[in-house]
Amino acid sequence: MPAKDIFHDAVKNALEKDGWIITEDPIYLNFGGVEIYIDLGAEKLIAAEREGEKIAVEIKSFIGGSAISQFHTALGQFINYRTALSQEEPDRELYLAIPSITYETFFKLELVQIVIQSQNLKLLIYEPEQEVIERWIK
Repeated sequence: MPAKDIFHDAVKNALEKDGWIITEDPIYLNFGGVEIYIDLGAEKLIAAEREGEKIAVEIKSFIGGSAISQFHTALGQFINYRTALSQEEPDRELYLAIPSITYETFFKLELVQIVIQSQNLKLLIYEPEQEVIERWIK
């Protein structure tokens, strides 16, 4: 099993504060001959008579090193994970969790914005110190 991101617990706590129930830590998929570990699985009940909303969250800290290199890695993981989820758990939406400071700086760059839109990335923007979710971007 891969190492947890430095902000894993902060995002987990933020999701719980936001009313999510962590159902898997991590989500394990074995699809197409590849073992995949997505950081978190969570569910939120919308209403008693309706099916709950299910998400998977891949957490990234973007600390140190090249932001563009880390983005390339995160994007590749996101695309692979989303593909596997679409086959194994099609009712679960995948989100890429990124710190708010990274979103306000690097993720506002034109190239990154175009990639987010063209690849239909869903983002969860979190504040690691406060352990809160600041924004959901679908």
